[in-house]
Amino acid sequence: MERHRDGRAKPTRYVAPPKPGRALQRAFCIGASPVGDDMSELKELLRTAGVAVVGELVQHREKPHPNLYLGSGKVEELKPLLKQADANLVAVDDELTPRQERNLEEAIGMPVIDRTVVILDIFAGHANSADGKLQVELAQLEYNMARMRGLWTHLERLGAGRGVGGIGTRGPGESQIETDRRLARDRISALRRRLDHVKSTRAVMRAERDRAHLPNVALAGYTNAGKSTLLNAMTGADVGVRDRLFHTLDPTTRTLRLHGRTYLMTDTVGFIRKLPHQLVNAFAATLEETKLADLVLHVVDAHETEEELEAMTRAVEDVLEEIGVGETPRLLVLNKADLLDEERRRELSFRHPEGFLVSAVTGEGLEALGEAIADAFERSLQDVELLVPFSEGQMLSELHDVAGDLEREDTAEGVKVTARLPAVVAERYDRYARTPSVVELAARIRARGPYDGPSSAEIVREDRDRQ
Repeated sequence: MERHRDGRAKPTRYVAPPKPGRALQRAFCIGASPVGDDMSELKELLRTAGVAVVGELVQHREKPHPNLYLGSGKVEELKPLLKQADANLVAVDDELTPRQERNLEEAIGMPVIDRTVVILDIFAGHANSADGKLQVELAQLEYNMARMRGLWTHLERLGAGRGVGGIGTRGPGESQIETDRRLARDRISALRRRLDHVKSTRAVMRAERDRAHLPNVALAGYTNAGKSTLLNAMTGADVGVRDRLFHTLDPTTRTLRLHGRTYLMTDTVGFIRKLPHQLVNAFAATLEETKLADLVLHVVDAHETEEELEAMTRAVEDVLEEIGVGETPRLLVLNKADLLDEERRRELSFRHPEGFLVSAVTGEGLEALGEAIADAFERSLQDVELLVPFSEGQMLSELHDVAGDLEREDTAEGVKVTARLPAVVAERYDRYARTPSVVELAARIRARGPYDGPSSAEIVREDRDRQ
């Protein structure tokens, strides 16, 4: 017996204790695909979101059913499987339309979530920065706008709120679902304005970095491919690393030193197959770091099977094309070499001869990757000769940072500097460009050897004949 707050005694209500080891959310995975039964990625997404997977069912069909996602016969087959597996949630390996979600829930009598909801939930849990939280909220609101349901019909403003019939009460006024949608649209507009401000703030920070004209390298790739670990290994950073999907949401930039030259290396958000368009649009400010990079390192998990590796690579390439990074130079980095046997190493060397096999954990191959990064930028450099006055000591310091290794000679007029600089950077130092003396020009002509080309008279004669 328990005593009520009014002093009366009444029987205690019995609540059955939960079964030991029973997860709070138990998802049954379903999918519709022309070929293949692999749902490992959806299972991994659910595991990251803290949901237990108790079963799976795949129907082979050309395209999902427009009303129920699965065929009606397959839905009937699914019902006893859900009861047998003790599932209380159905997870779909695609993005459902509002009609498919509503009809499937009514048919099986159980909540239904799709792949996009799971990804958005993971992003919401991993967003730490203010702009990351704004981007996640925007993606969630845009996704839920078409899926709002009129659950609070008792709050509808019927007849301007009057409770009696007759004149002045006709017309529904504004229903609650319309109010919810209006509030959601207002919130979306406010979030977009705040994200535009975030974008402008990032542009200011980026402009400060661009003043030094340091080469920018972006790490892009499938989620959980080891990009953050690679950033830590190459730059000495201490970015948080965990074995879970979408652990990194906000871009992180660190400096990298190669052959005396300073580079900027940026770790970006990971990609995934069937990446929701809401995320691509919402994370435009984050993905812009990849768009503005001079070189992209496409990091892949070499420990996956060749079929999975090809699918992951294709998914990343599609997203890079979608955000406008298709023409940016890139290097393929095959990470997690420490988990490979000799047979798999040989297979990768034949299938991906252009790739760099590295291990961000043990450091294997990082030196060769650094050489490749330096060579990629070396091809875009040009030789310059500058005469910097002694009073411009700050300019000499900048040259050391930008050019890395350079030759300098103190002369009576100033410091003569010979260096290799990017073309954009070289324009900044045009006013210090050194004009070679007559003696130096003569020495260069002698070094080239005697001229054995056509004479000026022969060139004029050829032009006349051509006309």
